[in-house]
Amino acid sequence: MRRVLRLFSLCFAMIGQSIFAQSTSHGVGTGDVVVYATGFEVAEGYSHADEGVPLWEEDGWLAEGSGGCGLVEDFFPGYGQQAYLGYSPPAYKDEFLTVWRPFDVAPPLPGRPVVMFEVLMQVVDSTNHEYDDFRWSAYNTDGQRLFTLDFDNSRAEIFYALDDNAGFKFTGFGFDNDALYQLQIMMNFERNNWMALLNGQVVVDSQPITTTGARLDLSDVDAVWAIRQKGAAGDNYLLFDEYRVTALSLPTIPPVLEIVGIDSQGQFELLLHGERGLKYAIDVTEDFVKWDSLATNTLADGTWLFTDTTSPSYQKSFYRARQVSD
Repeated sequence: MRRVLRLFSLCFAMIGQSIFAQSTSHGVGTGDVVVYATGFEVAEGYSHADEGVPLWEEDGWLAEGSGGCGLVEDFFPGYGQQAYLGYSPPAYKDEFLTVWRPFDVAPPLPGRPVVMFEVLMQVVDSTNHEYDDFRWSAYNTDGQRLFTLDFDNSRAEIFYALDDNAGFKFTGFGFDNDALYQLQIMMNFERNNWMALLNGQVVVDSQPITTTGARLDLSDVDAVWAIRQKGAAGDNYLLFDEYRVTALSLPTIPPVLEIVGIDSQGQFELLLHGERGLKYAIDVTEDFVKWDSLATNTLADGTWLFTDTTSPSYQKSFYRARQVSD
């Protein structure tokens, strides 16, 4: 069953006016270090979109392959200039166009093992009936690809791949063409875990950054146009903006708590997303003053499906998730 993510989902989910749960989205806070950030604006040293300069000639960006890549203006209203990848066909010999910007400092920084990559993105559909893939791939400073998040425009579905040569795995989620999404990829290099969120919804649960013992650091996060049919590229394209990499002042990736539904007994069902191997608690309150711990669990695979058997006794239930020590 495929779930489709919509434009900018709410930070709080609500069912029947009586249940609330947090959906963690970490912004830049005190103690966080921005490793690299750009909005592709002229004031940052980029060319004006009308000049038609390819992205790989801007601010240290590099590329491999050929095809359409550059800057446009106001495709995301209110965000100035955006970068794009795709649209114009590559040379016949090329099946990929990859663009990346190496970071001046290779995360993780001392005392900051958690790194967050975030970007605003949109996949614009083809008009020529050819459909390609658009990807975000993380690489280490040895030039090894660690993992990839894939947006398959032929199926409008999201996949991911690790460095185990096992191919792409379906996340269970789809996406809408021409919808604006905020992508966040959270990476804990100390614990070899990553997860991906789209508009605050977890689309990839805790997975290993490397399965092969590769160097656990980050050199770049690449935007990739993968041509599905060689010599027959679609005129689809990826738009992206507000590209940022931040070393967070956190020891672990923050947990995300979602509402699944209500069972036949009127009990609330919750799904917690966290890091593999860590222990978490789920708490409940009616007034945000007194919190009661409902249960704790150590996550084997990064998720915990929990049913609150006490919920029928509450008029309103507010839930939170937190990491706890063993």
